[in-house]
Amino acid sequence: MTGSTAGPALSGTQAAILAAYAELIEEVGSDDVSYRVIARRAGIAERTVFRNYPTRVDLLLATAAWIEATLFAREESHSIFDIPLAIRDAMQRYDARPELAHVVAETAMRGVSGASPAPGRAQLERLLDAEVPSLDATQRRAVIAALSHLDSVGTWVTFRREFGMDGRDIADAAAWAAEGVLDSIRDRVTPWRGAEA
Repeated sequence: MTGSTAGPALSGTQAAILAAYAELIEEVGSDDVSYRVIARRAGIAERTVFRNYPTRVDLLLATAAWIEATLFAREESHSIFDIPLAIRDAMQRYDARPELAHVVAETAMRGVSGASPAPGRAQLERLLDAEVPSLDATQRRAVIAALSHLDSVGTWVTFRREFGMDGRDIADAAAWAAEGVLDSIRDRVTPWRGAEA
């Protein structure tokens, strides 16, 4: 899966604002940081922050997308069956930066207008089409839904808050669950996969 998000390219000023805000969230432990403090950290005027992100929701959405695309970015998987390893790695990265993981998760979980759920869905669809084209629409939707849910910072937050799990246990549980989803389709893989070797 990849952490890149669709959308317009950021200006240097916008990137500086989002980076400053992310740093402050990690330091202060809250997403409720004043525009004045963000501006000071970014080395710009407070009105410049307002001009780029007029509302707190605009700033939060942009920051969550920036965090996912930069700090939590990862390489695309080459096979649907590599997804559990990608999920394990993502969970470990979320655990290393919990304040930022919470911001990304809460932005998506709040259902804030403009949040992009399941950023890796298109890649899952491509991989399934290439490797397991025999899945019917219902099976395909179920596999994509399950893997998209498991491959999310929301899963990390749920395991952390609801079950009190530590980083390693979260990574293991999410990867194990993804393996379980994929076990149901392993026998449907197209023969060309083995011919590549």
